[in-house]
Amino acid sequence: MGRAEERRARQRGGHRGAPAGHRSSGAAGRTGIRRLFTWKKIIGTFFGLCLLGMGAFIVLYMVIDIPEGNAEAESQGNVYKYSDGSVMARRGFNREIVDLARVPKDVQRTFVAAENKTFYKDSGVDIKGTARGLLNTLSGKGAQGGSTITQQYVKNYYLTQEQTVTRKMKEVVISLKLDREKSKDYILAGYINTSYYGRGAYGIQAAAQAYYRVDAEDLTVEQGAYLAALLQAPSQYDWAVAGETGKKLVQERWNYVLDNMVEQKWLDAADRRGMEFPVPKAPKAAPGMEGQTGYLVEAADNALKRQFVDQGIAEDMKQADALLDVGGYTITLNIDKKKQAALEKAVKAKLTSKLDPDQRDVDADVQAGAVSVDAKTGEVVAMYGGVDYVKHFTNNATRDDYQPASTFKPVILAAAVDQAAETQDGVPITADTIYDGTSKRPVMDGGRKVGFAPPNEDDVDYGDITVQEAMNKSVNSVFAQMGIDVGMPEVVKVAGDLGMETEGMEAVPAQTLGSMGASPLEMAGVYATLANHGEKVTPALVKSVEHKDRSVEFPEAVGDRVISRAAADTVTSVLTGVVDDGTARRSVRENPLRDGQQVAGKTGTSDNNKSAWFTGFTPELVTSVGLFGEDAKNGKQVPMYEAGGVDYRVNGGGFPAEIWAAYTFGVMDEVSRFDLDTDQGAAVRPTRTPSATQTPSQTPSREPTTEAPTTEAPPETSSAPPTSEPPTQTPTSPPPTNTSPSGSPTFGIPGDPDDPQFGEDR
Repeated sequence: MGRAEERRARQRGGHRGAPAGHRSSGAAGRTGIRRLFTWKKIIGTFFGLCLLGMGAFIVLYMVIDIPEGNAEAESQGNVYKYSDGSVMARRGFNREIVDLARVPKDVQRTFVAAENKTFYKDSGVDIKGTARGLLNTLSGKGAQGGSTITQQYVKNYYLTQEQTVTRKMKEVVISLKLDREKSKDYILAGYINTSYYGRGAYGIQAAAQAYYRVDAEDLTVEQGAYLAALLQAPSQYDWAVAGETGKKLVQERWNYVLDNMVEQKWLDAADRRGMEFPVPKAPKAAPGMEGQTGYLVEAADNALKRQFVDQGIAEDMKQADALLDVGGYTITLNIDKKKQAALEKAVKAKLTSKLDPDQRDVDADVQAGAVSVDAKTGEVVAMYGGVDYVKHFTNNATRDDYQPASTFKPVILAAAVDQAAETQDGVPITADTIYDGTSKRPVMDGGRKVGFAPPNEDDVDYGDITVQEAMNKSVNSVFAQMGIDVGMPEVVKVAGDLGMETEGMEAVPAQTLGSMGASPLEMAGVYATLANHGEKVTPALVKSVEHKDRSVEFPEAVGDRVISRAAADTVTSVLTGVVDDGTARRSVRENPLRDGQQVAGKTGTSDNNKSAWFTGFTPELVTSVGLFGEDAKNGKQVPMYEAGGVDYRVNGGGFPAEIWAAYTFGVMDEVSRFDLDTDQGAAVRPTRTPSATQTPSQTPSREPTTEAPTTEAPPETSSAPPTSEPPTQTPTSPPPTNTSPSGSPTFGIPGDPDDPQFGEDR
């Protein structure tokens, strides 16, 4: 017998007998199980699976790159602020990405203490938490389990919130790569800027404003700990809406954060004991576009987009639109909250409260626009765009489709004086040059008629009249002739130099009536240049712009001299007469709030009463107010006759001047006087009559006065010519009438030119 058989025989002999079938079956069963589940096979299988997983991970690591951030995670809104830094509005996605350097170090650490104490030491991945998350996902329990700050940032910024094994594996790979390629500060900044904090706030800056009304840089440690605690359950932990359980849980979480900071030696234990829970402020609706806010935001956006193009940041306005829509801009305006409120109040008190469309259909067609500019800095400190941005989208303060009418006349005089222009007879044009103020007088150029003979308002004939009085009464025939005397191309050039948009403006006599289009913003700039003694003022609405990725610089609002100081100051001095002796006297001169304040300005009323203006200034403040007739149904230009209950025409010396006075005198800090450098007087009327040989049909000439030139406007209580020195005698008699008993002109103050019989300018 062979060895094998002998061995089997010995084995049979050494055991008790048993039924052959039973013994054979049992032995065979145990041998099969051992063969299938040996320790070697189990260990080998385990290591095989590990190697397979490692191989798969290596492949994933090699093929998965750090992707571009998703668009939603990069979306930001734009923040608009008043000049004092308070928030005016937020537009777009409520996120404002801030550099980590702007967040206090202790506040940064509250987030690390809350979410990932080992953040500064780990490799970006929590293996145990990730494994637990994968198992929970596979078992259908959701994505429970811990994640590092790096992993949470990757999920927020690079991936989606879907709960799948594939997304979780990508998260791990990208986290490991990101931790190797980027600094911890980079990752932490991304995390706190992309996380959602509740109340519609994305990122720490928006959250700081939403919960504590402060910027991220001004957060305290206690406040930072609350925001860090919020991230676990923003809705449940919002103090304003949390129930008793929610408030208890968030306080426990807050304590947990601070205790971890002590444990990590980031916070002194004694300081920690003295900290109290910082109850957040009640939720506040994000400032919307209602009222004047929308007009201000829209105007600021337009200014910024133009600067994008001018600075070369964008190739055209379309690209500028796209850049602005990306968001992330903090735009601070020059708007002064006090002055803005005062302007809105003035319009309501003097105009909109008197409009009643139910009583008068025309009242529904009246639109108001106004702009107020600091004369010395060019800052736009207040703007009124219309009754409500969400009801009337066109900004009346910046629209340029209505005629400025006679507010253009000072531009003609500025050109005349600056260019030392002369009349047709070679007489220098000054404040006391005599012109023929006959209505419909043909305009002459070198002895020939130019085919233009404008009527004065209400067809009033003034006869021989000084330039000063012609400005006071806004005599069309005088300034039409003056435009030809100066040269219309030169008038248009000076208009452009002063700040008007002259592209496409024809150099024709009709422009002397202000027949071009202009906006209150534009006219405020022109008059601000006059108030600034001829140095160009370009009204600046935007004070500054901040963005983390680009720098936007705006040009200086005050530029070079565009007309001589003497010319600018002469026009200013003449414009004081409009207020004290002319078309604005009723609304401005006699205003009880004036308190002796010196004022210069000009009224304007366009043809068919479609617009009415008053643009005026003190030494500090220039404000242009315009009223526009706009059909409430189709937007077409329409007349405003009898609007607001007036007897006939809506004049520039009426509602616009009243709004101007209520606003300007209401925000005055102190009474001031003009510092004028002119040898042509200040609103001086001649004391001698024109030459007896001159008739209305003759070429205008100049008659010198017997008084020395002066530089100040007349006192409110006197119609006598002002002087640079205090008057030596108080006037005791009323001003003379337009003609003496003998019929010779004396150039005294006429009746109120705002009365219907005297009319208003075109």
